[in-house]
Amino acid sequence: MSIQISETQPGLTAAEKRETYLKALLATVQGSVPEALALPTLRGAAEALVKERSFPSSRDEEWRFTDLSALLEVSLRATSQAATVDPESLAAVVLPESQQARLVFVNGQYNADLSSTAGLPEGVVVGNLAALYAQTGWQQKIDSRLGQQSGGHEIFTALNTAGFQDSAVIWVPRNQVVDTPIQIIFVAVPQPEPVVAQPRCLVVAEAGSALALVEEFWGAASGSHLTNAVSEIWVDDNAQVTHVRVQREGTDTFHIGKTAITQGRDSRYAGTAISLGAQLSRHHWEMYQAGEQTDTKLYGLNAIANSQTADTHSLIALAQPYGTVDQLHKSIVDDRAHSIFSGMIAVPQAAQMTNANQLNRNLLLSDKGRVDTKPQLDIVADNVKCSHGATISQLEADEIFYLQSRGINAAQAQQLLIYAFAMEVIDTIPVESLKAALTRQVAERTPD
Repeated sequence: MSIQISETQPGLTAAEKRETYLKALLATVQGSVPEALALPTLRGAAEALVKERSFPSSRDEEWRFTDLSALLEVSLRATSQAATVDPESLAAVVLPESQQARLVFVNGQYNADLSSTAGLPEGVVVGNLAALYAQTGWQQKIDSRLGQQSGGHEIFTALNTAGFQDSAVIWVPRNQVVDTPIQIIFVAVPQPEPVVAQPRCLVVAEAGSALALVEEFWGAASGSHLTNAVSEIWVDDNAQVTHVRVQREGTDTFHIGKTAITQGRDSRYAGTAISLGAQLSRHHWEMYQAGEQTDTKLYGLNAIANSQTADTHSLIALAQPYGTVDQLHKSIVDDRAHSIFSGMIAVPQAAQMTNANQLNRNLLLSDKGRVDTKPQLDIVADNVKCSHGATISQLEADEIFYLQSRGINAAQAQQLLIYAFAMEVIDTIPVESLKAALTRQVAERTPD
């Protein structure tokens, strides 16, 4: 079964067209929700939020540099029929380190045949929401966390909540350490007509626990598709989460993602987001330091070419003293590609003794590429140490000439410099096979 967005009526104004599209999109994703996951209270609130808002345009400050007009021309379907995936086709993204804990979702729907959860430590839960809801005692636990992060009012987050079909759930109990990385693969499979998929992920690291998570968004090279993903991560007191998010979807894909994290006292979160694919991608970090002495590290890398657009937004909200934040975001921009960065670190009066640093660095490989960057600090506290900055540069002719003088040809010299620029972020990934694959992919880039 699938539900199609109705064709936009001719003669509408741009605002009316956006409103019509959003209403149709909401109806489409709601029509694909399974009855077992009706969640009337949660989804009803999200539906009300979507109806209160309008589809984003360049007149909205948060979307000023990101043009979604191409998406408005795509008539999307939400399907409840499971798409098939050849297991061999996943070989490019399956991590050998995650054989004991891997979840695979295809167009937002759980695929048990491609997943593996054998050999997990006792008490650790890695599964899908529909299956867990059917088990005694889990519904109340999940309801206390699912959709409870701050920031759920954002339009695409609310749309996901109103219409996601299933969710990955990772729950690590108190003082439990998961030694091997947990991988979640969200596969985008093209259909005869464009499809909207809404991946969802809920991660709970209870007090004193530790885990490493790899989220992979991957898809075929062709076929229009909208991925609207939301991940909620709870890092309770003294817990530690290492999180890697890799987006390598097809060149005709629209990818919009939200990662919302809440940290408790003495917790540690390290996140790395890599964006290489999609026609248009947008990832929004939302970090809430809810406890004292929390430590947050955010790393990002966009490597884009042709006419791709990669948009990264971040909000780091501190609420308690003695918090530390380090954020580094890099972009490699070739051809006519467009990179966007907008980051905000908010330090209210209560967040004394904060140490926060934010840096955005951009490498332009073409004179036709474009970079828009907006690092921001909002500081009310008076006893803090905070800094932010941004740079935009090109490959230096002197550096290329120096490498050529050492017997390296021009193309190899350019690759070496691009490699060096990217590796500061890629080196933060704790999974060796993934680090090696991304290193090869980025190192192969040579400007025209």
